[in-house]
Amino acid sequence: MLNVMPHTITRLSQRIAALSATGVTFLWLAAAPASANPGFADNIPLEMAEPGPTLTLISPVSGLDLPATPAGPEDVLSRLRRGFDLVYDDNPRTAAERKWFVRHPDYLDRVLTRAQRYLPYIVEELERRDMPLELALLPIVESAYDPFAYSHGRAAGLWQMIPGTARRFGVKQNWWYDGRRDVVDSTRAALDYLQYLEELNDGDWLNAIASYNSGEGNVLRAVRRNKKAGKPTDFWNLRLPKETSMYVPKLLALVEIVSSPDSFGLTLPAVVDEQQFVVADIGSQLDLALAAELAGVDVDTVYEFNPGYNRWSTDPAGPHRLVMPVAVADQFEKALDDVPVRERVRWKRHKVRNGEAISQIAEKYNTTVATIRSANNLRGNMIRAGHHLLIPVATKPLKAYSKSADARLAKTQNRKRKGNKVEHIVRSGESFWTIAQRYKVTHRQLAAWNGMAPGDTLSVGRKLVVWTSAAVESPRMSPTQALGNTTRKLRYTVRNGDSLYLIARKFRVGIDQIARWNGIDKNKILRPGQKLTMYVDITKQSS
Repeated sequence: MLNVMPHTITRLSQRIAALSATGVTFLWLAAAPASANPGFADNIPLEMAEPGPTLTLISPVSGLDLPATPAGPEDVLSRLRRGFDLVYDDNPRTAAERKWFVRHPDYLDRVLTRAQRYLPYIVEELERRDMPLELALLPIVESAYDPFAYSHGRAAGLWQMIPGTARRFGVKQNWWYDGRRDVVDSTRAALDYLQYLEELNDGDWLNAIASYNSGEGNVLRAVRRNKKAGKPTDFWNLRLPKETSMYVPKLLALVEIVSSPDSFGLTLPAVVDEQQFVVADIGSQLDLALAAELAGVDVDTVYEFNPGYNRWSTDPAGPHRLVMPVAVADQFEKALDDVPVRERVRWKRHKVRNGEAISQIAEKYNTTVATIRSANNLRGNMIRAGHHLLIPVATKPLKAYSKSADARLAKTQNRKRKGNKVEHIVRSGESFWTIAQRYKVTHRQLAAWNGMAPGDTLSVGRKLVVWTSAAVESPRMSPTQALGNTTRKLRYTVRNGDSLYLIARKFRVGIDQIARWNGIDKNKILRPGQKLTMYVDITKQSS
């Protein structure tokens, strides 16, 4: 007698469930016990199969008026199950990862709930490219579906792409915008990369996924070593870094849990199979606070759907698009049509002063030199005193843009942690390693407390926060070293007629630096008598 294997029954029941949404009912009738010899129903001709489980189709019966039950939106996890396609052997490494997930159901609830915004879009992109739907679970392994995730290896976004790989696959990264955090740009680039890796690995998807984690060179070298030694070249037999050796099993463990949560005593949250956003063409630079106003949502919502934007507006040079919640997309697009391009950001008329550089003006208005040059049709950085420049500026105080890069950094640095908080101003020649040694912390901790990775560049004068329980002593220096340490802290009292621009120019520091050192809004007027903390390089104070 024919014995239908469990995975065959599961796949068949999933297809039946999909068809039942059309109003067709199926009855599965029990049969006698199966024999001990397993077989696959799909491979046995119908006339050779012995009687077994009976599947009966009941069509709508003439004259029988059954009440119609409107079908609600499908769970996207059901759609995933029907599209799972990877073939692999069970392995103790997968079992170990699966056990961890089963012991932490709260984690699965959190990440799948967070995935609601992105998962329907990613599944649709995978289907459009005819790629395995298992890859839709990869952002759980990479970032827990957090678009603001940033690793110690400088990887960012849902797909955790490093800067070089992202640039290689056409992802824009600059002061205004980091496409690694944008769901549209990052998904396109990640899937392009995975398709490239699958082809590079001769169609072996497990090796391709391993390459995504460790780099294509590591996997190719491991394959070459095994070929030379006459060993198998599948993922399970390759000698790879520890992180990568657990990376693929972690994905496969998630696939198995999503495939059959009941088998592991789990109930997964529903993830509605409906697109959560619309990509709106905006055609020009747009203030994100104005975008929120036009859409009838708060600024935080705009940033949450558009985590790639670092500042108060979209990038003047594009991409000229915004991701908007489905519920407000039509309202936003109609309202935006009524706003002339020139009114989509606020413009400030700035008169150039004697000795003022275009870089100083850019810093004052929280913009870039390139933006000022473009807005004023300047070919170079030469500007003349007395001339006027048009500068695009934010419509609201910068603190209103609560998920901009600056605001996120402030939140990270101000989060309460164990130990005493110390503020350290980076001096010439210092690195994460030397600063960490001084405060008896690790360089990775120091980078994480400041929203950075250990490989990021530290600029002189940057403020770092350190959480330490160690007693911090001033480092002993040789006379030569002491001469190199030329940054000094001072307190400055604001006088009548002072402005941040004038004070910054006087002490040869940046307006942003003064604002950051004192936790003030650089767009607000200073009050006479107000005390400011300054860190100045004494070697730059000579006229």
